[in-house]
Amino acid sequence: MRQKTRGFTLIEVMVVVVILSILAAIIVPKVMDRPDTARLVKAQSDIRAIESALNLYKLDNFDYPTTDEGLEALVPKYIARLSNDPWGNPYLYLSPGLHGDMDVYTLGADGLQGGTGMNADIGNWNAEQ
Repeated sequence: MRQKTRGFTLIEVMVVVVILSILAAIIVPKVMDRPDTARLVKAQSDIRAIESALNLYKLDNFDYPTTDEGLEALVPKYIARLSNDPWGNPYLYLSPGLHGDMDVYTLGADGLQGGTGMNADIGNWNAEQ
């Protein structure tokens, strides 16, 4: 007896390709948006960590470092090392700040002041808690 082997018809293969295309069209935009969201969350987290280190500095020294001393005054006693923002630029610092006693911030993806979305400035005054 000869056993019949059955393969997929062209129609069946086309249906599978169409279904995969539809799924890709729905999923890919959502996945591609994640790196930007991750960068934003990292910047907010870094700013909160730097702000905590600045508060410890102030407890020991009764004031925040000056703008000239910068964030480098925190290394290595209050923070192990200073990392750059997710876009490769150093975090910026002002004391006294424009938004409070001190400002820690990044200029966002474009590296320019202002902007919206991923190009918006992120600082300790607006980093989500």
